[in-house]
Formats: sequence, C-alpha cells, structure tokens
Amino acid sequence: MVRQPARLRAHQVDLADWRWMLGALRTRFETRSFGAGAAFVAAVAQLAEVAGHHPDVDLRAGHVQLVVRDHDAGGVTEREVRLAERISALASGQGLVARPERVQVLELALDTPVPDTVRPFWAAVLGGAETAGDVVDPAGELPPVWFQTTDSTAPDRQRFHLDVTVPPEAADRRIAAAIAAGGRVVDDSRAPAFVVLADPDGNHACLCTELGRD
Repeated sequence: MVRQPARLRAHQVDLADWRWMLGALRTRFETRSFGAGAAFVAAVAQLAEVAGHHPDVDLRAGHVQLVVRDHDAGGVTEREVRLAERISALASGQGLVARPERVQVLELALDTPVPDTVRPFWAAVLGGAETAGDVVDPAGELPPVWFQTTDSTAPDRQRFHLDVTVPPEAADRRIAAAIAAGGRVVDDSRAPAFVVLADPDGNHACLCTELGRD
C-alpha cells in the first residue's frame, strides 16, 4: 500500500514568493517579454520532469503564473514546498521578479436549499465534474462552482455570488477600493477569512483570504 504524504496546513508554510490560496501554492513572476516567459516555463518543465511533479502554468505576455498542488493528497505537502522553492531559485537566477500579491482566485457560489438536486444540472451545463460537493472544470479554464445551503426559497433572493480569494496583504486595499467605488460592507464578522460586500444595487460578493480558516 502506497502511503500518501502528509498534507500541510497554511500556517506551516512560509514562502516569500508564494501564497497559499484554496489548498494550493500560487505565485506570479513578472517577465521582460513573452520569450523570456516561455524560456522560464521551459526551464520549469525540465525541473518538474526531474521532480516527477508538474505545476499548472499560465503563460502570458508579461507574466507567468503557477499553481502547485498535490491532487492525490488534495492539498499541499512537503513535496510541493520543495518544488516551489526550486522554482523560486530558478526564477531568481533568470532575473524574474515574484509578484504573489497579484494572484487571485475566483469561485462562483450558488445559494440553494437543494444543493444535491441542482448540482448535477450545473455539472452538465458546464461540462464539469462533481468533486467534493463542487463542480470543477477538469481543464481548469472555468472557475469552480460551490453550493451554499440556504433556508430561503424567496423567488427574488440573490442566488449566485462571487467569492474572490486574494493574498492577505491585498485584502484591505481591495475592500477599500470596492467601498470607494460605491459599495458597502455587509458583514465583516468573519474577517479576515471573508468579508461580505454589496454593490450599489445590493448584489453581494465575498472578499476572502486564507487567514482565520485554520
């Protein structure tokens, strides 16, 4: 029987170039050009092949974004931490600047009194897979959808809302910007884990961090 590596908690990981967000290590490295980014990705690929562990990579004209997670363990283990450290060393050697504070993750939340009943419909519409109660795009192109149980059956209730997870150092700035743009704080009793905001029309969204979740 193969023994799964121990899954770590957020407070057990301290990596300057990376942020723990939604059970994964995430970062962004600014690049001088698309070619420089492509060269960095190629070097990361070689590193990953040697390690036998492969991060998710998003290559853009001005940056490269990476996600490191253990899909089997369902989170982050020491193996992911070591790979992240090696990627950071590689980036530093190529003169790339880490900007983990710019990473963010979007989730869609559907408030419903019957999550088990509606989940298969959304999996079919989105071409997704039902995973741990969520609907997830296997290709990673669409944000995951999770289902929040509610007792309300009012026809005019808000059903969908956005959950935006950001690094802790970015949360206050993001909330302040939302308020300056006409929004308001609806509930901050669970801060810094999440703060519920509303736009001028009353539509809700949550600004989330990993702090306060352990």
